[in-house]
Amino acid sequence: MRDPGLPTLDQLRVFVAVIDCGSFSRAAKELHRTQSVISYTIANLEAQLNVALFDRSKRKPTLTEAGKALLADARTVGMKIDAMRARAKTLSLGLEAEVSIVVDVMYPNCHLVRALQAFQQQFPTVGLRLRIEALGTVKHLVAIRESQIGIAGPMLEFPDIYQHHQLGYITMIPVAAPTHPLGQMTGIIPNEVAREYTQLVLTDRSQLTAGQDFGVLALRDWRLGDLGAKYMLLRSGLGWGSMPEEMVREDVRTGKLVHLQLAHMISGQYSLHMIHRTDDAPGPAGRWLMQHFIDHPPDSIAV
Repeated sequence: MRDPGLPTLDQLRVFVAVIDCGSFSRAAKELHRTQSVISYTIANLEAQLNVALFDRSKRKPTLTEAGKALLADARTVGMKIDAMRARAKTLSLGLEAEVSIVVDVMYPNCHLVRALQAFQQQFPTVGLRLRIEALGTVKHLVAIRESQIGIAGPMLEFPDIYQHHQLGYITMIPVAAPTHPLGQMTGIIPNEVAREYTQLVLTDRSQLTAGQDFGVLALRDWRLGDLGAKYMLLRSGLGWGSMPEEMVREDVRTGKLVHLQLAHMISGQYSLHMIHRTDDAPGPAGRWLMQHFIDHPPDSIAV
């Protein structure tokens, strides 16, 4: 038996249309061709592939087992070609092929999701590469061009290589589980008391904030690279620490976490900045995404 030939894209589209339309005649109408042309195209496709795609004993087009297996491939080829054409159109209009962004882990998830959904709706053919990191890692990834856009947390300085825009502040509050010794205390808690208990601290994977501690008070601390892990340990009563107020608001309301009344740390502000390299300005889609973040700040962020 000879090897299968190379089917054309048109043959594959006709094959898919017959199934989607439910008959040869409806496919002919959909594709603005005669039914005889549709039948001839399918026959040629079967000859090319050396298999019968349809069971000719049935009145309605019914796929053979081979036809069922190859239909998925035909759909995939069609979608890939459509995606390629859409991407080519995007590039011809001057849009970038991909936007890369790294976002500080403290940025509220629900607002991030809304921004990314709006971007995908506005630019469906532009790829989006997302990373979630903490503290100096955001700035580092933008510096080495791993990400083009960054939403960074507190930074002491921005060298000339960065363009930056103030996005506001997230309110951070110290919390502990109600089973934790600090969570069972009432009134103002002196700092010297809080220092005696393990503090859970989000750590920086980069070296940009080495030697700097943001809100570290305790004599003993656990350094965590993941905000979700910190939240889990707090809920488990294994330490105390600061969290974005919006993230733990419901836990505090329902008593699953306690807002600690520390003498000098009842709440704090975690600044946010939109950054990109001055020599690597984002294209139209990237600029749109940056402006969307600026125009739609989360409710928990005070500007």
